[in-house]
Amino acid sequence: MRSIAVINQKGGVGKTTSSVNLAAALARAGRRVCVMDLDPQAHASLHLGITAIDGEATMYEVLCGEATLADARQQVDENLFVVPSNLDLAAAEMELACEVGREMILSDKLADDNEDFDYLILDCPPSLGVLTINALVAVSEVFLPLQPHFLALHGLSKLLRTIEVVSRRMNNRLRLSGVVLCMYDSNTRLAAEVSTDIDEFFTTSKDSREFFRDAKFFDTRIRRNIRLAEAPSFGKSIFDYSRESNGAVDYQSLAEEVIAQEAIRAETEAEAARVAA
Repeated sequence: MRSIAVINQKGGVGKTTSSVNLAAALARAGRRVCVMDLDPQAHASLHLGITAIDGEATMYEVLCGEATLADARQQVDENLFVVPSNLDLAAAEMELACEVGREMILSDKLADDNEDFDYLILDCPPSLGVLTINALVAVSEVFLPLQPHFLALHGLSKLLRTIEVVSRRMNNRLRLSGVVLCMYDSNTRLAAEVSTDIDEFFTTSKDSREFFRDAKFFDTRIRRNIRLAEAPSFGKSIFDYSRESNGAVDYQSLAEEVIAQEAIRAETEAEAARVAA
């Protein structure tokens, strides 16, 4: 199973849109996918048509020990599941602050879960608090959505340092494995310049930064598309809302690149096994 945290501490860069629509595209490709909504705003849940009501288990109950992942998980489409969130999750930040081993809670819950998925995608809140750290400890990969704009890059170094510290101290499996540009406007020079700067940064830094040495700067650019903005209000992924739109085309292309990583990884592991033998 590939476990992926989609993370950026800046809001409005396409994090939830990418989490939901990448998951939907992978599910359409025949992969079993579970989205875990770790954002108290519950936008990923709403995007998939789930509104948590009183009495239903959510991510809050899971993290506070009142429910299992199986209790909270809901199926929303063929091959596609979600563990929803609601505003109660905001209280978890405070309630878990003094908990011993609070960074490991989600990891322990996943270890106890017997459901088999091909992909686990965690939509993280736009912060670097307890919820995000739990996600980073629980997964093996990070996808970083970025908007090709100067302000969207502000704080990137702090985010990378956080991932690196978690990788070094709490989860040595953790790697930044993908960077995707969202809200891309090919008609602006700024988008092209920022894209080039990001690409050069990751290319030149790979040798000195182990945790993103194998990171892929995805070729797919998620273009600005009004259909992507409209889909959440209908509780649908872009494929159910407007499957012929540019948004659907782009996320389908992104999913194909993500799936292609599987083959590359398998070849790398096979080569390592041959060398070891």
